[in-house]
Amino acid sequence: MISQPSGRIHQLGDAAIHTYFDHSLAPALTIAPGDTVIFQTREPSNGGAASRLAANPPADLDPALVALIAAEARPATPTPLPGHALTGPVFIEGAAPGDALEVTIVAVEPAAWGWTGIGPTNPLLGDLFPESTTHYWDLRTGDHTTFAPGITVPLAPFCGVLGVAPAEPGMHRTAPPFRGGGNMDVRQLTAGTVLTLPVLVPGALFSTGDAHAAQGDGEISGTAIECDATVTLRFDLHKGAAPTWPQFRTAGAITPRTANGPYFAATGHDTDARAAARAALLGVFDYLAAEHQLAPPQAAILASACVDLHVSQVVNAGLWTITAFLPLSIFAAGR
Repeated sequence: MISQPSGRIHQLGDAAIHTYFDHSLAPALTIAPGDTVIFQTREPSNGGAASRLAANPPADLDPALVALIAAEARPATPTPLPGHALTGPVFIEGAAPGDALEVTIVAVEPAAWGWTGIGPTNPLLGDLFPESTTHYWDLRTGDHTTFAPGITVPLAPFCGVLGVAPAEPGMHRTAPPFRGGGNMDVRQLTAGTVLTLPVLVPGALFSTGDAHAAQGDGEISGTAIECDATVTLRFDLHKGAAPTWPQFRTAGAITPRTANGPYFAATGHDTDARAAARAALLGVFDYLAAEHQLAPPQAAILASACVDLHVSQVVNAGLWTITAFLPLSIFAAGR
């Protein structure tokens, strides 16, 4: 149960967009500890995915959803440093380096649609996908979304990027996570979770974005179910208590919507963790091809939304064992 906010409630619209971290950015909003902010966030392509759909609408997508998505197409906007479209930064009064910024995730509410892509730039699987493929998801159904007939993915929305400004001067790309948070893509940062970040600059200068309606541990295609969202966060400050790295407390089980099983799992073993993960995923792709007739791009897109990569061991003869878990509960046939 999330306690009711004791401070003021603020609104921050998606006009307050920036695409890099920089502690010289002017605050879009100033708040006090204990206050709550309702952020409007944009999906990371910032209208690019909608533009692609408008140019080539999928024949199998609901025409009403196609029209809704196409209406959100935006021309590419030049930016000093391309990156995720982030809303912020928020200045927290009294925050100073060495303090802990506590961020309570009150709610993450996806918009009506999302997208997932796979292509040659993917660092894990890109050589398998010389052509880019984008799948569009209908998120109007509430707590789930349908991938294909008989395949339904439960939603567990969260923000991929939550972070404070770095201490180092200059513009910093949003892609790499860092000590102040950033693009962590931790799918357990859902409503009810409390995230603690170290404050690195005066005021913390917090930003968020890159909302995902669902994601498997690993985000193997490089994208989850990317979407615009309304994100409600409460901020508290603990003086002199900064953690070395981001930490969080969950409100319950880490996989509440699929934890009861069953699963199909495939393993990979290698001295390199990415190679082990790739081997495990190829086992899942083989299963999806044999059991559900999914082509490789569709298998990768589905896996990015719901397959969890787990580190099973790191101590045996210098090898990593990575296990890829596919929840069979997403299939109407249960297999």
